[in-house]
Amino acid sequence: MLALLSVPALASPTQAAVPVYRGPQVFHGQAFDTCSAPALSLLRAWRRSSPYGALGIYIGGTNRGCSQPRLNRAYVQQATAMGWRLLPLYVGAQAPCVASPHGRGERIGYWSGFTQGQNEGADAVRAARALGLGASSPVYLDMEAYVRDRGRCSLAVLRYTTAWSRIVHSGGYLAGFYSSASSGVADLASLSAYREAALTSTAQQNGLPDVIWYARWDRRDSTDGYRALGAGQWSGHRRLHQYLANHVEDHGGQGLLIDRNAVDAPVAVVG
Repeated sequence: MLALLSVPALASPTQAAVPVYRGPQVFHGQAFDTCSAPALSLLRAWRRSSPYGALGIYIGGTNRGCSQPRLNRAYVQQATAMGWRLLPLYVGAQAPCVASPHGRGERIGYWSGFTQGQNEGADAVRAARALGLGASSPVYLDMEAYVRDRGRCSLAVLRYTTAWSRIVHSGGYLAGFYSSASSGVADLASLSAYREAALTSTAQQNGLPDVIWYARWDRRDSTDGYRALGAGQWSGHRRLHQYLANHVEDHGGQGLLIDRNAVDAPVAVVG
């Protein structure tokens, strides 16, 4: 059983340019994500000929793997005008026991994870605002697969994630969480079940993410939760499933290396 988190008081991100509340927008269908935001010409071609209606974009974080020469406010507006729905991802510090090769950058400290989560949550809010993402947009924390130990490493991830989520909530955004079904998602599901049994309050009050994006490369276009999520956990348009990774596709004469995702979840509010 995972230890109950001790949660200190939280600092809020700057209140400048607070996004206007419009309410969550939910997308149900196919999405792809790729390391660097693709050219608008590719998005135009894929919009006409691919099965996808949503796109994952990496908006920031110390461990964001690729440069983003195209990604700015104008890009977000133009992609949205084409009909694309956007899934913003933030790649912050990774688990102390992260699986190789993702452990080369910043890692969560066993004792500093809460503060790291606060600081990087504030950075995620700034990044979302800079791109013009409105209130109630989700920001998905990308926590790559790690060796789940139900002990020090798992607890460090949960402290970081709950601190990050609370700061993102305080900035007016929904907190999402991406990870492997067998590590980060399994740890969050265990914590959620523990707190539900203890009759604690809502996800936003206790620091749990609002939306879960689980990676399970089983080629199943489904958000049924695999075996990582219980039937009632993050149900009701709050799940995504990355079911195929590192796959090259060509649509409209333009090819790209992508991951495939099934989506029944909130997307960015733009405009």
